[in-house]
Amino acid sequence: MVTQPDRPANRGMKITPPAVKVAAEELGLPVYQPERIRDPEAVERLRALAPDLLVVVAYGQIIPRSVLSIPRLGAINVHASLLPRHRGAAPVARAILAGDRETGVSIMRMDEQLDHGPVLANAATPIGDREDAGSLTKRLAEMGADLLAETVEKFDELAAQEQDHAQATVASKLKREEGQLEWEMGAKEIDRRVRGLQPWPGATLPTARGRVKVLSGHLAGDRYVPDVVQLPGKKPAPAKQVLGDA
Repeated sequence: MVTQPDRPANRGMKITPPAVKVAAEELGLPVYQPERIRDPEAVERLRALAPDLLVVVAYGQIIPRSVLSIPRLGAINVHASLLPRHRGAAPVARAILAGDRETGVSIMRMDEQLDHGPVLANAATPIGDREDAGSLTKRLAEMGADLLAETVEKFDELAAQEQDHAQATVASKLKREEGQLEWEMGAKEIDRRVRGLQPWPGATLPTARGRVKVLSGHLAGDRYVPDVVQLPGKKPAPAKQVLGDA
Protein backbone atom coordinates (compact mmCIF):
# COMPACT_ATOMS: atom_id res chain seq x y z
CA MET A 1 0.00 0.00 0.00
CA VAL A 2 1.39 3.38 -1.06
CA THR A 3 -0.14 6.60 0.23
CA GLN A 4 0.74 10.19 1.06
CA PRO A 5 2.81 11.05 4.16
CA ASP A 6 1.03 11.95 7.39
CA ARG A 7 0.00 15.62 7.23
CA PRO A 8 -1.34 18.32 9.58
CA ALA A 9 -5.14 18.24 9.57
CA ASN A 10 -8.23 19.77 11.18
CA ARG A 11 -8.31 22.89 13.36
CA GLY A 12 -5.49 21.80 15.65
CA MET A 13 -3.28 20.97 12.64
CA LYS A 14 -2.30 17.74 14.38
CA ILE A 15 -0.20 15.36 12.28
CA THR A 16 -2.76 12.85 11.01
CA PRO A 17 -2.31 9.67 8.95
CA PRO A 18 -4.34 9.21 5.75
CA ALA A 19 -7.51 7.16 6.31
CA VAL A 20 -6.25 4.51 3.89
CA LYS A 21 -3.12 4.05 6.02
CA VAL A 22 -5.22 3.45 9.12
CA ALA A 23 -7.32 0.88 7.26
CA ALA A 24 -4.24 -0.85 5.81
CA GLU A 25 -2.58 -1.14 9.20
CA GLU A 26 -5.75 -2.62 10.69
CA LEU A 27 -5.54 -5.29 8.00
CA GLY A 28 -1.86 -5.88 8.65
CA LEU A 29 -0.76 -4.51 5.27
CA PRO A 30 2.62 -2.79 4.89
CA VAL A 31 2.40 0.93 4.13
CA TYR A 32 4.92 3.05 2.21
CA GLN A 33 4.63 6.88 2.31
CA PRO A 34 7.14 8.59 0.00
CA GLU A 35 7.09 12.37 -0.09
CA ARG A 36 7.21 12.31 -3.91
CA ILE A 37 6.29 9.22 -5.91
CA ARG A 38 8.67 10.25 -8.72
CA ASP A 39 11.77 10.26 -6.49
CA PRO A 40 14.28 7.61 -7.65
CA GLU A 41 14.20 5.86 -4.26
CA ALA A 42 10.40 5.53 -4.42
CA VAL A 43 10.49 4.28 -8.01
CA GLU A 44 13.08 1.63 -7.21
CA ARG A 45 11.18 0.47 -4.15
CA LEU A 46 8.05 -0.02 -6.26
CA ARG A 47 10.05 -1.75 -8.97
CA ALA A 48 11.42 -4.20 -6.40
CA LEU A 49 7.85 -5.25 -5.55
CA ALA A 50 7.29 -6.34 -9.19
CA PRO A 51 3.52 -5.70 -9.07
CA ASP A 52 1.21 -7.17 -11.71
CA LEU A 53 -1.21 -4.23 -11.58
CA LEU A 54 -1.13 -0.73 -10.08
CA VAL A 55 -4.43 0.71 -8.81
CA VAL A 56 -4.56 4.46 -8.12
CA VAL A 57 -7.39 6.16 -6.20
CA ALA A 58 -7.27 9.88 -5.31
CA TYR A 59 -3.51 9.78 -4.76
CA GLY A 60 -2.97 13.50 -5.23
CA GLN A 61 0.23 13.34 -7.28
CA ILE A 62 0.86 12.88 -10.99
CA ILE A 63 2.15 9.34 -11.56
CA PRO A 64 5.24 9.51 -13.82
CA ARG A 65 6.08 7.16 -16.68
CA SER A 66 8.84 5.61 -14.56
CA VAL A 67 6.14 4.25 -12.23
CA LEU A 68 3.40 3.56 -14.81
CA SER A 69 5.78 1.30 -16.72
CA ILE A 70 6.51 -0.96 -13.73
CA PRO A 71 3.38 -3.18 -13.48
CA ARG A 72 3.11 -6.06 -15.95
CA LEU A 73 -0.56 -5.27 -16.62
CA GLY A 74 -0.23 -1.51 -16.41
CA ALA A 75 -1.93 0.99 -14.10
CA ILE A 76 -5.61 1.83 -13.63
CA ASN A 77 -7.28 4.76 -11.92
CA VAL A 78 -10.68 5.07 -10.23
CA HIS A 79 -12.06 8.53 -11.05
CA ALA A 80 -15.25 10.10 -9.69
CA SER A 81 -16.85 11.27 -12.93
CA LEU A 82 -18.12 9.96 -16.23
CA LEU A 83 -15.01 10.60 -18.30
CA PRO A 84 -14.17 12.58 -20.34
CA ARG A 85 -16.35 15.03 -18.35
CA HIS A 86 -14.69 16.55 -15.29
CA ARG A 87 -11.11 15.42 -15.56
CA GLY A 88 -8.97 16.73 -12.74
CA ALA A 89 -8.85 17.46 -9.03
CA ALA A 90 -12.45 18.25 -8.05
CA PRO A 91 -14.84 16.22 -10.23
CA VAL A 92 -17.58 15.76 -7.63
CA ALA A 93 -17.84 19.41 -6.66
CA ARG A 94 -17.59 20.58 -10.28
CA ALA A 95 -20.41 18.28 -11.37
CA ILE A 96 -22.72 19.91 -8.82
CA LEU A 97 -21.48 23.41 -9.60
CA ALA A 98 -22.13 22.83 -13.31
CA GLY A 99 -25.70 21.75 -12.61
CA ASP A 100 -25.14 18.23 -13.96
CA ARG A 101 -28.07 15.90 -13.39
CA GLU A 102 -25.88 12.80 -13.56
CA THR A 103 -22.38 11.73 -12.64
CA GLY A 104 -20.64 8.46 -11.84
CA VAL A 105 -17.32 6.66 -11.62
CA SER A 106 -14.90 5.60 -14.34
CA ILE A 107 -12.03 3.16 -14.29
CA MET A 108 -9.41 3.93 -16.88
CA ARG A 109 -6.01 2.77 -18.00
CA MET A 110 -3.53 5.43 -16.97
CA ASP A 111 -1.19 7.34 -19.22
CA GLU A 112 0.95 10.39 -18.49
CA GLN A 113 -1.83 12.89 -19.18
CA LEU A 114 -4.48 13.94 -16.68
CA ASP A 115 -7.39 11.44 -16.61
CA HIS A 116 -6.77 10.90 -20.30
CA GLY A 117 -6.45 7.13 -20.75
CA PRO A 118 -8.97 4.71 -22.27
CA VAL A 119 -11.91 3.69 -20.07
CA LEU A 120 -12.34 0.08 -18.97
CA ALA A 121 -15.64 0.48 -17.10
CA ASN A 122 -18.01 3.12 -15.77
CA ALA A 123 -21.19 3.38 -13.73
CA ALA A 124 -23.64 6.30 -13.71
CA THR A 125 -25.88 7.71 -10.98
CA PRO A 126 -28.24 10.70 -10.74
CA ILE A 127 -27.28 13.65 -8.56
CA GLY A 128 -29.98 14.31 -5.97
CA ASP A 129 -31.56 17.78 -5.84
CA ARG A 130 -30.43 18.21 -2.22
CA GLU A 131 -27.19 16.22 -2.44
CA ASP A 132 -23.97 18.02 -1.55
CA ALA A 133 -20.39 17.21 -2.51
CA GLY A 134 -19.67 15.49 0.79
CA SER A 135 -22.54 13.02 0.61
CA LEU A 136 -22.08 12.47 -3.13
CA THR A 137 -18.37 11.77 -2.67
CA LYS A 138 -19.17 9.09 -0.09
CA ARG A 139 -21.71 7.48 -2.40
CA LEU A 140 -19.35 7.54 -5.38
CA ALA A 141 -16.56 6.03 -3.26
CA GLU A 142 -18.77 3.05 -2.53
CA MET A 143 -19.72 2.74 -6.20
CA GLY A 144 -16.07 3.01 -7.20
CA ALA A 145 -15.02 0.26 -4.81
CA ASP A 146 -17.64 -2.11 -6.21
CA LEU A 147 -16.78 -1.26 -9.81
CA LEU A 148 -13.06 -1.68 -9.14
CA ALA A 149 -13.61 -5.17 -7.72
CA GLU A 150 -15.68 -6.13 -10.77
CA THR A 151 -13.10 -4.65 -13.15
CA VAL A 152 -10.15 -6.47 -11.60
CA GLU A 153 -12.08 -9.74 -11.59
CA LYS A 154 -12.86 -9.43 -15.32
CA PHE A 155 -9.68 -7.56 -16.26
CA ASP A 156 -8.58 -9.94 -19.03
CA GLU A 157 -12.02 -9.78 -20.67
CA LEU A 158 -12.44 -6.00 -20.83
CA ALA A 159 -11.69 -3.89 -23.90
CA ALA A 160 -10.74 -0.32 -23.06
CA GLN A 161 -12.58 2.42 -24.99
CA GLU A 162 -10.77 5.59 -26.01
CA GLN A 163 -12.25 8.77 -24.57
CA ASP A 164 -13.74 11.42 -26.84
CA HIS A 165 -11.10 14.00 -26.02
CA ALA A 166 -13.01 16.75 -27.82
CA GLN A 167 -15.71 16.48 -25.12
CA ALA A 168 -13.29 16.71 -22.19
CA THR A 169 -13.79 19.27 -19.42
CA VAL A 170 -11.40 20.07 -16.58
CA ALA A 171 -12.48 20.02 -12.92
CA SER A 172 -9.97 22.46 -11.47
CA LYS A 173 -9.10 22.66 -7.78
CA LEU A 174 -11.56 24.52 -5.61
CA LYS A 175 -10.60 27.98 -4.39
CA ARG A 176 -11.66 29.49 -1.08
CA GLU A 177 -13.01 32.61 -2.77
CA GLU A 178 -15.56 30.54 -4.70
CA GLY A 179 -17.48 30.26 -1.44
CA GLN A 180 -17.97 34.02 -1.10
CA LEU A 181 -21.54 34.21 -2.37
CA GLU A 182 -23.82 37.17 -3.03
CA TRP A 183 -27.62 37.15 -3.17
CA GLU A 184 -27.44 38.75 -6.63
CA MET A 185 -26.08 35.48 -8.05
CA GLY A 186 -29.60 34.09 -8.09
CA ALA A 187 -31.21 31.20 -6.26
CA LYS A 188 -30.08 28.36 -8.52
CA GLU A 189 -26.44 29.45 -8.56
CA ILE A 190 -26.41 29.88 -4.78
CA ASP A 191 -27.96 26.45 -4.32
CA ARG A 192 -25.34 24.81 -6.54
CA ARG A 193 -22.49 26.54 -4.75
CA VAL A 194 -23.72 25.76 -1.25
CA ARG A 195 -24.04 22.08 -2.18
CA GLY A 196 -20.95 21.89 -4.38
CA LEU A 197 -18.64 23.59 -1.88
CA GLN A 198 -19.70 21.54 1.14
CA PRO A 199 -17.67 20.57 3.15
CA TRP A 200 -14.78 22.64 1.70
CA PRO A 201 -14.33 25.53 1.27
CA GLY A 202 -17.91 26.11 2.38
CA ALA A 203 -20.20 28.93 1.29
CA THR A 204 -21.08 32.20 3.02
CA LEU A 205 -23.82 34.74 2.37
CA PRO A 206 -24.20 38.29 3.68
CA THR A 207 -26.92 38.84 6.29
CA ALA A 208 -27.80 41.41 8.95
CA ARG A 209 -25.64 39.30 11.28
CA GLY A 210 -22.68 39.61 8.93
CA ARG A 211 -21.39 36.87 6.65
CA VAL A 212 -22.89 33.53 7.66
CA LYS A 213 -21.70 30.10 6.57
CA VAL A 214 -24.58 28.25 4.93
CA LEU A 215 -24.39 24.46 5.36
CA SER A 216 -27.65 23.60 3.63
CA GLY A 217 -30.74 25.21 2.19
CA HIS A 218 -33.42 24.80 -0.44
CA LEU A 219 -35.01 26.49 -3.42
CA ALA A 220 -38.41 28.08 -2.89
CA GLY A 221 -39.56 29.27 -6.29
CA ASP A 222 -37.11 31.97 -7.32
CA ARG A 223 -35.66 32.33 -3.80
CA TYR A 224 -32.90 30.49 -1.98
CA VAL A 225 -33.73 29.74 1.65
CA PRO A 226 -30.93 28.74 4.07
CA ASP A 227 -31.87 25.86 6.38
CA VAL A 228 -28.74 25.32 8.51
CA VAL A 229 -26.14 28.04 9.07
CA GLN A 230 -23.09 28.65 11.24
CA LEU A 231 -21.70 31.81 12.78
CA PRO A 232 -17.93 32.06 13.35
CA GLY A 233 -16.95 30.08 16.44
CA LYS A 234 -20.45 28.67 16.87
CA LYS A 235 -22.06 25.31 16.20
CA PRO A 236 -24.36 24.79 13.18
CA ALA A 237 -27.96 25.72 13.93
CA PRO A 238 -31.29 26.19 12.12
CA ALA A 239 -31.23 29.39 10.08
CA LYS A 240 -34.44 30.73 11.64
CA GLN A 241 -32.93 30.35 15.10
CA VAL A 242 -29.70 32.16 14.14
CA LEU A 243 -30.99 34.81 11.78
CA GLY A 244 -34.56 35.35 12.91
CA ASP A 245 -36.10 37.84 10.49
CA ALA A 246 -32.68 39.24 9.54
